[in-house]
Amino acid sequence: MKVLVVGGGGREHALAWAIARSPLLTGLVVAPGNPGIARHGRCAPVRDTAVEELVALAAAERPELVVVGPEAPLALGLGDRLRARGLPVFGPSAAAARLESSKAFAKDLMARHGIPTAHFRVFDAPAPARAYCRKLGAPLVVKADGLAAGKGAIVCRTLEEADRAVARCLEERAFGEAGLRLVVEEFMAGEEASFFALSDGAAVLPLVAAQDHKTVFDDDRGPNTGGMGAYSPAPVMDEEMTDRVITEIVRPTIAAMAKEGAPYSGVLFVGLMITRDGPRVVEFNCRFGDPECQAILPRLDEDLLPLLEAVARGRGLPAAIRWRAEASACVVMASGGYPGHYETGREISGLDPTGALPDVEGVQVFHAGTALRAGRLVTAGGRVLGVQALGHDIREAVVRAYAAAARIRFDGAHFRRDIGRRALARQEPR
Repeated sequence: MKVLVVGGGGREHALAWAIARSPLLTGLVVAPGNPGIARHGRCAPVRDTAVEELVALAAAERPELVVVGPEAPLALGLGDRLRARGLPVFGPSAAAARLESSKAFAKDLMARHGIPTAHFRVFDAPAPARAYCRKLGAPLVVKADGLAAGKGAIVCRTLEEADRAVARCLEERAFGEAGLRLVVEEFMAGEEASFFALSDGAAVLPLVAAQDHKTVFDDDRGPNTGGMGAYSPAPVMDEEMTDRVITEIVRPTIAAMAKEGAPYSGVLFVGLMITRDGPRVVEFNCRFGDPECQAILPRLDEDLLPLLEAVARGRGLPAAIRWRAEASACVVMASGGYPGHYETGREISGLDPTGALPDVEGVQVFHAGTALRAGRLVTAGGRVLGVQALGHDIREAVVRAYAAAARIRFDGAHFRRDIGRRALARQEPR
């Protein structure tokens, strides 16, 4: 089977790595890809938001399956355009991708269908937004309605912070068109988790949970990022809680989207808050998480490709799949200054010519923001690499991931030193 993967980040490297392991694969093209992905397939220099060029690329390559990694091309309707040409696509339609591309749509859907989430209201003017902030009281959360690369949710500990967040969105337009409408919602106390499930529009195949680390600094300090590391499994998602999430959230959401006339096909990423009253939805995403994908896929004890094809073709899904017993951890190495201003073009050392870490078993280095310049591997983004390791338990996986990350260097490299801290705290003797 020939496959086209759209995207060029760490998530897409993990997908390409997993797909390339399939005995069913006959050819792999990734657009735009990156130097690490080039180990697994041919990279085509087409941006993942260049819909017309991607449609033309698919027409030329004639893949038997297209896997769309990032959210932006899905929101732009790439899946719809490709399906109209008769191509099987793993990834939802633009209408279904509104679960991520419009937080207001997702919140309204949950309110209509009784799916547990925070109390909220939607605004497009500053004065009523600020008035509602005062009605809720601090802490609260202000969210840009549209896509903001994982940085559009602002936790406000005081009303003054809330006022600044409203101003950033609606007055300063810090998030562009994505922030011209915003959601103000109550702050939910608890522990976050990321849960994933596949759906062909009707059937649901639960995957596993992970836990992300959103803020840039240790101890959950600093601004939000696209994700600084992840681990799986997430101990907070025990069997009972997993069953509740599937029963109370995942299946009702898939059913709700079908009732709304936008059947959901692809992977549903449910960002959760596990509260004292049970699981509640923080947000939905219409693609695999990044870096959760890098932590989860190495645990999969199945061929990923037939699962992606079954979703794309609506052929039905198995009731369950096998997972390795080991735990997995991924540490993101970022450029200094990220998620603010950072410099690129810093040479990366410690990796072999293919971009892998030599002579280390059970460790994968997933490229997120790298480039080749004059034959040298250099930084080309805020999040540069994801260093993933398996271990007997989370502690061993984390230790191995950090040991591997210590062998990789570039000027200004920054990474959190506390990936897995919540899971490790649960293992400490009381």
